[in-house]
Amino acid sequence: MDHKNSQSASYAAAGVDITAGYKAVELMKKHVARTKNEGCLDDVGGFGGCFGLNIAGMEEPVLVSGTDGCGTKVKMAILMDKHDTIGIDAVAMCVNDIICVGAKPLFFLDYIACGKNIPEKIASIVAGVAEGCVQSGAALIGGETAEHPGMMPVEDYDLAGFAVGVVDKKKILDNTRMAEGDVVIALASTGIHSNGFSLCRKVFDIDNNNPKLYEPCEALGGKTIAETLLTPTKIYVKSILKLLEEVDVKGISHITGGGFYENIPRSVPDGLCAKIDKASVKVLPIFDVIAKTGNIPERDMFNTYNMGVGMCVVVPKTEADKAIAILTEMGEDAYLIGQIVKGEDKIILE
Repeated sequence: MDHKNSQSASYAAAGVDITAGYKAVELMKKHVARTKNEGCLDDVGGFGGCFGLNIAGMEEPVLVSGTDGCGTKVKMAILMDKHDTIGIDAVAMCVNDIICVGAKPLFFLDYIACGKNIPEKIASIVAGVAEGCVQSGAALIGGETAEHPGMMPVEDYDLAGFAVGVVDKKKILDNTRMAEGDVVIALASTGIHSNGFSLCRKVFDIDNNNPKLYEPCEALGGKTIAETLLTPTKIYVKSILKLLEEVDVKGISHITGGGFYENIPRSVPDGLCAKIDKASVKVLPIFDVIAKTGNIPERDMFNTYNMGVGMCVVVPKTEADKAIAILTEMGEDAYLIGQIVKGEDKIILE
């Protein structure tokens, strides 16, 4: 589209450069193109994103939606002036949620609020969103960039997203078939993902841009705390979809805010309890650094962070080996961390 006639000196004087928005859209188009799938019907830049829904083979298709942001992890991206991966987190937080009910992601939309629209910066953010969409098989069919002068500092921005998926109603995971004797399999995380950053900000004095954030850390294998914290959230969609095709999955938990204690119980029915063996959890070094630096009690750590487990799946004990083999083949570090027992507590860590 030709925007040569669309200019407003008065609006620019008020802090909003609409021509910067047009340039950002042009720069991001190549990234959006990477995400196109069979459902895409139009190009970015229209008033609404259109998607053709293919429900062939489904008896009763159900749309599943999820929305989320990256929290204060965005603060770390701003401090490091690295914006090309935070979009992966935005997608991950949405698609990892909807896959928990068995839904295949179809499309995604993003929303970026910024103090000043710097086209190259916005395009970099969207490049990360596009990468997350590619990893999950979702199409990026639209979005919005809003310039908020006076409400946000020039260098600041926030990022959120919205995903829609589809599942046949009879295949929705609702935990009703979970039974005593089933086992809990962990899928390793890539780090902190996108939760608990408010505590990280306090522990590492992030708001004051603590110089130690950028020093090599021996406990992290020589990586800095800053780059470790910015590691993108793992997207589990394709691995879980493959697992659902071949194994009787009874429940899935995305380990986000609230850690083990808040998320695993969400997939466990009344009368049953996930008994987790803490010693079996492969705790990543960054969590040890957080606990030691901030003197954080173990229970608080497991109630805030994923501790190295980004997702849990519950399967029959007889299918555990098969499930782990499939997940391993899909590139996951998958291993047993517990079992389902009778009880009213929903979760026990011991």
